[in-house]
Amino acid sequence: MRFATRVVHSGHDVTGPYGDIVPPVHIATTYDRFAQDPPRYFYSRGENPTVEALETCLAAVEGARHCTVYSSGQAAATTALSLLSPGQRLVCCDDVYGGTHALITGLRRYGIIVDQVDLSDLDRARAALAGDVAMVWVETPTNPLLKVIDIAEVSRLAHERGAVVVVDNTFAGPALQRPLRWGADVSLHSTTKFVAGHSDVLGGALVCDDPDLHQAFIQHRTVAGNVPSGLDCFLVHRGVKTLSVRVERQVRTARTLVDLLLDTPGVTQVRYPGLADHPGHEIAARQLSAPGSIIAFRYSGVVEKLLAGTTLFACAVSLGGVRSLIECPAMMTHRPIPAADRAAAGITDDLIRLSVGIEDAEDLVEDLTTALAAGL
Repeated sequence: MRFATRVVHSGHDVTGPYGDIVPPVHIATTYDRFAQDPPRYFYSRGENPTVEALETCLAAVEGARHCTVYSSGQAAATTALSLLSPGQRLVCCDDVYGGTHALITGLRRYGIIVDQVDLSDLDRARAALAGDVAMVWVETPTNPLLKVIDIAEVSRLAHERGAVVVVDNTFAGPALQRPLRWGADVSLHSTTKFVAGHSDVLGGALVCDDPDLHQAFIQHRTVAGNVPSGLDCFLVHRGVKTLSVRVERQVRTARTLVDLLLDTPGVTQVRYPGLADHPGHEIAARQLSAPGSIIAFRYSGVVEKLLAGTTLFACAVSLGGVRSLIECPAMMTHRPIPAADRAAAGITDDLIRLSVGIEDAEDLVEDLTTALAAGL
């Protein structure tokens, strides 16, 4: 099946006893052992039919063998990082989501060595991966600067050292990028974002082909208890079914807004992988099926007036939903990162991030044009 068909049909068999065309919601916490032959379901912290239906769907969407879902993207990231032991070294890209930055910083308390490197610069990547390394953490496109990292080359370098490569695929989503095809070991999603797509449910996922990695992830989830509910998984699964059409619309509208920003007074820089002057444009063209619907730009006006001046763009964190969002990462998603570290990474107070929804493009253009002018 092609992608748009897989997202609709994977994870549910309509030939079941009732012929329902959507997977049912299983909310039971425990199961009668003698009602099953053979016994399979015992306790929903470990296994649940609705959870498994979503996992089957997401594995199929990425063309992978295995998927484990979690109560949030952070829970998925924590599980992936649990593979590391004291004394081992993690190499992580320098521009990451604020929650990821907090997680990897905290690892140092447990004796894990953490090095943050600009992995979009292959010379720096080669230097960083020349020594011992247990895991390489890639976010591409990165949050919020939209750097593009060559998954294939970084994975090749990492595997020469026996390292596990985890790619946070949240900013692209499986409609645009499937990291395992490029050599990554694990594809991580905050399913809260593009996968679910409606800003109404938290979730996370780890997708992989290696059965040993999958079993490690399952075991950690069962012990740590960061499992999603059956209802949460039903909502994520329902959202997946419209992933293809949502993303197609979002990307098309994003291109329109990029053209607007390039020709707007007060906008001093536009960062978007679809632009020819983007440093990672060629890699993005190869690695992504489309440049995405997240836009970053620098604004010389009064940022607070811009953020407060939009009507259709809600000033809120998160991304990938049907409603368009605007935020200033330095003030919002990345505020917990020390100011000096933010400045060194280029996450300055003039940086604005847009998450483009599915509204009419002309309405979004009018809304953003008005707000940009109000802040000058």
